[in-house]
Amino acid sequence: MIDIPEELAATQSRFNGAAGRAFVAGLPDLAERCLERWGLRPDGPSMYGMCALVLPVVREADGRPAALKLQLVDEETAGEPVALRAWTAAGAGAVELLDHDPESGALLLERLDERRPLSGEADVRQAVTLLGAVLARLVAVPAPQGLRTLGGVVERMLAAVPERVGLLADAAERRLLADCAAAVREVAGEPGDRLLHWDLHYDNILAGCADAGRAGEWVALDPKPLAGDPGFELFPALDNLFDAEEVVWRFDALTEALGLERERARAWTLGRVLQNGLWGAGEGEVRLAPDHAEIARRLLGR
Repeated sequence: MIDIPEELAATQSRFNGAAGRAFVAGLPDLAERCLERWGLRPDGPSMYGMCALVLPVVREADGRPAALKLQLVDEETAGEPVALRAWTAAGAGAVELLDHDPESGALLLERLDERRPLSGEADVRQAVTLLGAVLARLVAVPAPQGLRTLGGVVERMLAAVPERVGLLADAAERRLLADCAAAVREVAGEPGDRLLHWDLHYDNILAGCADAGRAGEWVALDPKPLAGDPGFELFPALDNLFDAEEVVWRFDALTEALGLERERARAWTLGRVLQNGLWGAGEGEVRLAPDHAEIARRLLGR
């Protein structure tokens, strides 16, 4: 038997409806099939995030600790095994993919130390610096063929602007999103070709384990990969562990770590504010998230 957290079930039902409920209902059978297929035994309580159930396991054949990740495959997660293989081949600092079941989307991953996320660093500026170093290695890798593209994401975003921006209740926030859209239009013609993580915040970087040869290394996990410009990667590190007074410092530190042209990176970061604002408006939210609005204002010098 596996423990399925109520929070995961609620999230799946809210965001994925009937498909999410069917996924949760099928998790016990899926976990049993994967344990048998890959010769695994459970090795601790289950963990979960917004969209996945993760089971600590041990591989019976060689005693190697691992993590079995079960998730509903969608547009954002479909490219995860492709991205992880590309990063591993390049030695780019992502979690290693040990095996993958294409039919269910189940992933068998290297075990990391879940007790040591980068968010636990006492010095937040040091955490930003470490995240920048991890991110620089990831975006140095060219995106493999077949992944979703930032160009496609931007095309859909800009098409939604006229309808969704008007749904916001506050005139200043409507103008703010309109300015974000204008910034994105300036760079939309060159969407880039690097392999992007898309969701690299401080809880998506864990300490490596010594038994996997990763002692002392910070390792990225849980990508929602796409091909695009590295400037589109900076927003999560500004929003997570949010501090309004640190937004510009973090942005500058990250652009320097990645060797980015500041104005292009600013435009793509404003694109993430736009993306989140359009999502929220489509879900019935009439105000921007305060942190997101503040990030946009700071980057626009307001």
